[in-house]
Amino acid sequence: MPRKNRTEKKEDGRGGRRGSRPENRTPRPKPKVDFTIDLVDYRNVNLLRQYVTDTGRILPRKYTGLPAHYQRRLTTAIKRARQMLLMK
Repeated sequence: MPRKNRTEKKEDGRGGRRGSRPENRTPRPKPKVDFTIDLVDYRNVNLLRQYVTDTGRILPRKYTGLPAHYQRRLTTAIKRARQMLLMK
């Protein structure tokens, strides 16, 4: 039985390769961070609610556009606020 060549391109039936992105796609605009890291606190519930969905899930960095260290502190603050029953 002959072996298949691994270098063959897999196509999706429309002429393009699977997983390819459109060439003329505009990048997503990054939101401006209009607060300092000091405002990210478990007691600042109004700020924390902006980064939580209606069902209570924390939004990922892909949607918030925050730097990594801001996102980590934000996650910790949200979890502390939940623990102290300041938010659900």
